[in-house]
Amino acid sequence: MRFDFNFYSSLLLIFFVHGFVYAILMFRKGIVNESVSDKWLALFLLLCILYIAPWMIGFAGWYDNQPYRDILFYTPFQHLYFIGPVVFFYVQSLLNPGFVFKKKHMWHLLPGLLYLLFSLVMFVTDKLVLHRYYFLADGLDPDFDSWYQNTGFISMLFYFILSLRYYNVYRKMIVQVVSYADVVLFRWVKNFLMAFLGMLLLQVFFYIITAIFPKVNSYVGSWWYFLTFAIIFYYIAITGYSNAVLARVSFKIENLLTNKPTLQLQYRPQLQLGQSQPIIEDVDFIDISNDAQNPSLDHAFPIEDWKQKIVTLFTIDKLYEDPELSLTDLSKKLQTNPSVLSKIINQGFGQNFNDFVNAYRIKAVQQKLQAGEQQTQTLISIAYDCGFNSKATFNRAFKKDTGTSPKDWMAAHLQTV
Repeated sequence: MRFDFNFYSSLLLIFFVHGFVYAILMFRKGIVNESVSDKWLALFLLLCILYIAPWMIGFAGWYDNQPYRDILFYTPFQHLYFIGPVVFFYVQSLLNPGFVFKKKHMWHLLPGLLYLLFSLVMFVTDKLVLHRYYFLADGLDPDFDSWYQNTGFISMLFYFILSLRYYNVYRKMIVQVVSYADVVLFRWVKNFLMAFLGMLLLQVFFYIITAIFPKVNSYVGSWWYFLTFAIIFYYIAITGYSNAVLARVSFKIENLLTNKPTLQLQYRPQLQLGQSQPIIEDVDFIDISNDAQNPSLDHAFPIEDWKQKIVTLFTIDKLYEDPELSLTDLSKKLQTNPSVLSKIINQGFGQNFNDFVNAYRIKAVQQKLQAGEQQTQTLISIAYDCGFNSKATFNRAFKKDTGTSPKDWMAAHLQTV
């Protein structure tokens, strides 16, 4: 196989090989951990290395020699219609363990499949029927036709917006249903989406530069665009592979495109005798737009009675000490549904569920500190005893609730630190 090693081909080859290795590792990780999200990320990395392939093997002499030139022309390397949907499915599978790829999701892949079919038609027509160039009579690679590049960019931008929308809905939901939101806020998803946005902005930047300086729009000039693209996906590969946080809350979004999408919380019940796997069951609809300034409970609803029941459970039973306490757990103890309970906490206490539970944990930490327990155990150990599951979460929640750090609070309120 022909490959001319030079500065341009060799540098892209490094990213190509590393990206391919990471794609394999991600896919293997997905199989071992039974993680669908890792498999989607592996597919995304594969699409990225294929995206830079024409510039890599083009500089390696393929465009100037047969049969390599025809391989480049008739093989679709840049799958622009697949990249956006794969990003969207990756974000969904990473945030939502209840996400399952179904037949109804196939329509997202239809444009990409049609382009593959179009590429096959070109090959059959030119090579097997006419035995001459017809579709490629202009001598240009169809992957770089303006109509394909422009519609492909629109497709990726559209799915970026959908993915960002999905992540924002998730962020609003998670603080309403769990008491460990910081652990599952998945800052990696935000970083991933920003990196993908960087890829899109890079393309816009290149369009602008080539419009101002047409000489930049050369094969050598475009190489710098693909090198920068490769650096971005290499960052995604390294960081994505090291991401070890798994989603815990399953949910369904009824309509992502509406201003206020409804969300249905799900949970996995205990295994029953004879069951091989737990079944995901729907719990109730959660109004993630609900807050203290947007009450949705009827005025006749006995909210004070329910508030007293909740306070009793937290002060007497100390439910906050459970680091994985969820809205569903609390609703079972109160024998009500999560939707009503979420509204009671939002409207009655003026807080979301996550902040409400953390407020009790912080108060418990303060009581232990005032009792002098810091003399026999560390501050973080006290925090763990009160239900926090990480030092970062504790420090962040403490400062949000009190306006100061734990050490500064101790210095101001305790005689001996």
